Amino acid sequence: MTIDLLSFAYAATVATGGIIGYTKAGSIPSLGAGLLFGSILCYGAIQTSRDPNNFGLLFGTSAALGGLMGYRFYNSGKFMPAGIVTVLSVGMVLRFAARSAGLLQSKPVE
Repeated sequence: MTIDLLSFAYAATVATGGIIGYTKAGSIPSLGAGLLFGSILCYGAIQTSRDPNNFGLLFGTSAALGGLMGYRFYNSGKFMPAGIVTVLSVGMVLRFAARSAGLLQSKPVE
């Protein structure tokens, strides 16, 4: 089984961002959203580690998170944290879109 380290790192970054938002600003919504999205992304990373073609959950969650944080970035103009999460989310969406189109090779689990 090939471990999808990039997806696990993305999930950890999102969860850590929620924790940092809580510790710096006392934002409970930031903590809740970060841990919720981070957990969903972690589960998606487990799925893609087992089967590289099972990326639907990661793709959908990354697209939703990218849209939400992109909207926040557009309204606030602040790169941290909304802009960085938008960039990371768009990168993940493009990664899985390229995989879906056959541009990136994914090895099936033997």
